[in-house]
Amino acid sequence: QLQLVESGGGLVQPGGSLRLSCAASGFTLDYYAIGWFRQAPGKAREGISCISSSGGSTAYVDSVKGRFTISRDNAKNTVYLQMDSLKPEDTAIYYCAARRFALCVLSEEYGRWGQGTQVTVSS
Repeated sequence: QLQLVESGGGLVQPGGSLRLSCAASGFTLDYYAIGWFRQAPGKAREGISCISSSGGSTAYVDSVKGRFTISRDNAKNTVYLQMDSLKPEDTAIYYCAARRFALCVLSEEYGRWGQGTQVTVSS
């Protein structure tokens, strides 16, 4: 079965850190660009970061620049999102998605999606 599985979410205090993982099973991520998206309660899903298939190109939405870092380990078939200096407004369900292209985009032009992991930032 081809799937993406997110993990690493949880409850963290403002200013804290979390690292999300996006692991692929049933296919290799080598030829896939990966995007991270989030959906907060009552809001539309938004693209927040993405990484090209080679890892050589990344992109971030302004609201997370300087706080979040995307990376990938193709040997482990996994993409990571390191989230630092978390804020209450980062509370959302976080999804990863894969597209079989070299370049990544922050729009929802992805063919495979994970089920999401909840991130809650609260004191």
